[in-house]
Parts: sequence; C-alpha cells; structure tokens
Amino acid sequence: MLTTSSLSIGYRNRVLVSGLNLTLASGQLACLIGPNGAGKSTLLRTLAGMQAPLGGEVRLAGENLHNISPARLAQRLAVVLTDRVEAGAMRVSDLVALGRHPYTNWLGNLSAADEAALTRALQLTNTLPFRSRLLAQLSDGERQKVMIARALAQILPNPGDPAQPASVLLLDEPTAFLDLPRRVELLLLLRTLARQTGIAILLSTHDLDLALRVADWLWLLSSTGQMSLGLPEELALNGTLAHTFAGEGIDFDHASGAFRVYQPLRGQISLDSQHEGITAAWTWRALERLGYRVQNGGIRHPLHVEVLNASHWRLSAPPLVQEFTSLAELIAALQNG
Repeated sequence: MLTTSSLSIGYRNRVLVSGLNLTLASGQLACLIGPNGAGKSTLLRTLAGMQAPLGGEVRLAGENLHNISPARLAQRLAVVLTDRVEAGAMRVSDLVALGRHPYTNWLGNLSAADEAALTRALQLTNTLPFRSRLLAQLSDGERQKVMIARALAQILPNPGDPAQPASVLLLDEPTAFLDLPRRVELLLLLRTLARQTGIAILLSTHDLDLALRVADWLWLLSSTGQMSLGLPEELALNGTLAHTFAGEGIDFDHASGAFRVYQPLRGQISLDSQHEGITAAWTWRALERLGYRVQNGGIRHPLHVEVLNASHWRLSAPPLVQEFTSLAELIAALQNG
C-alpha cells in the first residue's frame, strides 16, 4: 500500500499541489486524470521517489519511501514512463530480464527463481508467445505490454522470499501511442493484473471515458491543485468531474456518463426518436456535433427531425418539409440551411 501524508509537490520551491493525503491499496487500479499542466507527471515522479517532495512524505507499506534503500525499493516499486525505449535490436526476453536486476549478482546471472519470475511476467501480460522476437518487430501495443512485463518481473514477489512485500506499479500515460482498441486492451490488462497479483497500480491517462469505465478508483487533479478521490460513479454524481473539466472545451454528460466536446450553440432542434432507436441515437449525436441542443419527449421546435426508419429522415424547417435517404443528406441540409 502506498500512502502520502500532507504531501506537497512541485519544482524549485514552486508548489503545484499541497496537502495531499492519498492511499493506493493493494489489488487496486487507480487512474490519475486531470487537465494538462495540473501536475500529474510530477506527482507520479514524486510517488516513485524520482523527485523529492517539497513537503510531507510518501510511505510504502508504512515506511518512508526515502528511507528505503534503492535496491530494496526497486524490488517493491516499478515505473513505466511515457518515453519510448529505443532498443530495437534487443529481444523481448532480454528486456524483460532487465527487471530482475535488483535480484541478480554483479554478473547479472539469472537464477531459477529469476527465470520463473520472468516467465510469469510474460504469461501475465500475454507476451510469452513472442519472447524471442526483437523489439523492432513489435507493434506499439505489443511493445507496451513488454514494458509492463519488465516492470512486473521487477516487483513480482521472489519465490524464494517467504515475505510478500507490498508492490506498486506506476505508469505515466501508458496508452499515449496506442489506437483505441489497443488502449482498451491495455487498460483491461492492467485491471486484471491488479486483481490477479494484488499489485497496487496507478496510471495517469487522458483517456477520460476509458478511465471512468475501468478504474476502481479515480484520482482527479484539477488545474487549481485540488485533488478529489473516489469511485468514478461518485465523482460523476456529485458533480466533481463536470466542475474539474469546466472550461477545458468539454462537458460531462451526467445522463450518459461520457464527456462531450463543447460546441457553440447553433440553436434548438427537436427529434422524434420513438422509432428506430439506434438510428435515432446516432442522429442525435450528429445533431449535437453540429451544435444543436437536441430535445425529444413530446417537445416540438420549429426545427424538427423525424426518424422514419433506418434509412429515411424527415426535416421540418418552415416553410419547407424535406425528406432524406441518408444521414449525410440531412446534415448537409442543416449546414446549408
């Protein structure tokens, strides 16, 4: 378990955030989210011991982080940074084996326990099938899973050690270079790892919607240095999410639990969505994207759209009533109207 007490973070006596009393529990996946410049990366570096706090302290399993020797700390806390590792000529197994450095002798020889930890890290991250491949041959998603495997190899309890120390994995924007399917895959993998291994995992991310769906706990850091902690659903219900990102160009829709890009209001439009629910839902999205405030439920504005079936729309824009056989035609008429 990682905890902080009255922690202040920043640079050269410039405090970014102060008074942080945080807890990261074993087996928990927590997501650190917030606007750019709020101090997310600075907080991660401070929690990792890579940067000294400006005040307060960080504790790992009750022990002050800065009183733990580097070798022992490396066995209990691992970090995966945003920076890409350029080691294309290295094999996957060799990179993951670097995670066992805190356990090996000065020659770097791997023991049977080290080999077992390496194999388990590859298995847990689904990277065992390409352990002999070069890093240069991997996709971005595969490469990032290998980096997580290296971190796991570093902090997985040593089978020869009867003690089971608390382990922490910190990741700074691990999905930064990935497409949407790979981002989803990676976050689901991290959630599974937390539950299977008991490792406490904290990651910073700009994937707000994914964090809301996957995280066990949210650390929400505002641009004014305020930290809010809680279940994703709690922070949505009490308005903290909407307040934190107000003025950032996005709105939080409490009903759908999703963020929406802010659009200048173009006007009001009503939508008859009693039929063809899926088509009506995507029609609603398209109208919102244009900047319309969409309403339904019996309300009818002068500008009104009816979804007649999956490929047929009617637009009432007095004095005209027009019908279209594609959503693109409807949207073009509204843009040009």
